Amino acid sequence: MNTDIWKIIAIAKQEKHQYLYLNYKNLRKFPHELLKDDGLHHLEHLYMKMNLLTTLPENLGQRLPNLIELYLHSNNIEFIPEEIGELRGLQTLDVSANCLTALPESLHLCISMQYLAADQNHLKDLPRQLCLLPNLKELSVMSNNLKCLPQDLGQYPELQCVYVDNNSQLYGLPSYLYHKVTGHRGCGSSIQDEEVKLSFTQGQVTITLPDEIQGIGTENDPVPTLQEIVMRAIYSFFRISEKGLDLLSPISLPRNLYKLLFYPLGHCHHCSKPMFTIVYPKCYPLMETPMAVLHNRKTKVSFVAYCCSIECLQLFDLLS
Repeated sequence: MNTDIWKIIAIAKQEKHQYLYLNYKNLRKFPHELLKDDGLHHLEHLYMKMNLLTTLPENLGQRLPNLIELYLHSNNIEFIPEEIGELRGLQTLDVSANCLTALPESLHLCISMQYLAADQNHLKDLPRQLCLLPNLKELSVMSNNLKCLPQDLGQYPELQCVYVDNNSQLYGLPSYLYHKVTGHRGCGSSIQDEEVKLSFTQGQVTITLPDEIQGIGTENDPVPTLQEIVMRAIYSFFRISEKGLDLLSPISLPRNLYKLLFYPLGHCHHCSKPMFTIVYPKCYPLMETPMAVLHNRKTKVSFVAYCCSIECLQLFDLLS
């Protein structure tokens, strides 16, 4: 490790600095000295922008447990370990301008998170668990490869700003975002490719749905599948039991369905009931809403309502 960097870290440990600036240091690996002994437990703000890092250490949360802000803008990071969820006090995370293809599901355990930026990466989707962050105020994922967003994004009133500009294959925004501040310039500007797993077409708009969705309900097929009915029944039963879902054995269901009970695909945009395998969607082209004037009536983006039944879809009103 560069002697100058070693001195900077040594002084920070000795003087118990809360701020540490390691920007523009040509770092290829996360400095081992940052994780050695307990000398930096007091560190709250770590800046490591414009380096050459490719990954983060798994024990980051154990060695730097009091981090509030972590800035990793403009590195070569390809992977963020699930252990990032151990940073319960983390309020700001900036991993923009890296090489990420996915964000870890465990980010929802960073319950203090208020600002999350992952612009200019290669993200194809976002983990639906992000919607569980109770204090998230701003999410920025501009200039990625997103084709869809989690159904519950924007459900919590705390999340007021979502920026998804320059995701050319993103045509649909969850209806929860209609009353939020959203940035979506450059979205819906390219023809969708053949990698789409599931989508639905309404009018001239084709909306890509999250990969976890197994089916789309329609007026011609108004009854949910037996699998969906069973999942809803299991969820309702164990939800009201004394120990909740923890009573359910992991071997009682296929792994993918067992996980869905803890983290449903989303919740009905009308009645808030959970959905597990099937949704009833309807899109509302932004150009047909009062917001069209703000976007010069040029955008192809639509707001999408995801409901649990035909009845809820018919009762849902985006503009109410």
